[in-house]
Amino acid sequence: MNKTMLSLAAGLMLTGASLTGTALAQDYPTKPITVVVPFSAGGPTDTVARLVAEVMSNDLGQQVVIQNVGGAGGTLGAGQVAVAPNDGYTLLLHHIGMSTAPSLYRSLPYDPVTDFAPIGLITAVPMTLVARKDFEPNTLAELTAYIKANGENVTYANAGIGSASQLCGMLLMDALDTQMTTVPYQGAGPATTDIIGGQIDMICDQTTNTTSQIQAGEVKAYGVTTLTRLQNLPDLPTLKEGGLDIEIGVWHGLYAPAGTDAAIIAKLEASLQKALINETVVSRFAELGTVPVTAEEATPAALTQMLASQIELWRAVIEAAGVYAD
Repeated sequence: MNKTMLSLAAGLMLTGASLTGTALAQDYPTKPITVVVPFSAGGPTDTVARLVAEVMSNDLGQQVVIQNVGGAGGTLGAGQVAVAPNDGYTLLLHHIGMSTAPSLYRSLPYDPVTDFAPIGLITAVPMTLVARKDFEPNTLAELTAYIKANGENVTYANAGIGSASQLCGMLLMDALDTQMTTVPYQGAGPATTDIIGGQIDMICDQTTNTTSQIQAGEVKAYGVTTLTRLQNLPDLPTLKEGGLDIEIGVWHGLYAPAGTDAAIIAKLEASLQKALINETVVSRFAELGTVPVTAEEATPAALTQMLASQIELWRAVIEAAGVYAD
């Protein structure tokens, strides 16, 4: 076979592979899709994932199954997806921890930027500072004074290294220039259970996890991490109202493994956007103190930009604090 025929054969093979990939993407999905949530069931990220997954299942015509792979601040689940086949059947729904892991873990087994194909942002969830209902302070001003006076005698729960609750706790202790005793849990669910049970003093956690407890009087709430008060918790002041320069929203995004066919990404992007305007999702998000992102934000480009900017932002914070997970 001469060089011309070899080149023609190679070209036909590449064209055939491309057409096969396109055909597969057109038929996608033909079986259930697994969305890995790198935290425990019942936590705030799990809540977001299940609301979105139900609507995407109906839209795509295949079940979207949530798989909780907790541990190591979300890096176990993310690492599992990073090496999964890039066929669109294994996805990752992660929060702000995707951007903090490169600084918290000096030997991270994956690269959040190069090992994933962003699909789109989902929501940015506010956080609330809450405590056991019999905790001595009754107002935000009393709380900050109490923490400064008692320091490490105050116990602060978080959902594990790299969790949003750990990040909020770091910001709080930095703002007060006071260290509390930090108690890490394997997820927000168990931490919340111990707050309600009175075994630990306080936590800063997402409204998707705390709103119902606040409204039921199961915990004592002190403030919200947004710049303005929340419509569903109008009596809860912002932390800035109490003199704390803390603003944090826990953004969530959907990812596929790097190299996933662009046509599959486009299908998932479109399905995600449909889910975020679904009346049930919008209503449930509102009850939990958050809102879906816009269609322009539920895109690969917007998530790519958010991830890159947040990696740089948190690198400076974490390096200044000298906090590492390994």
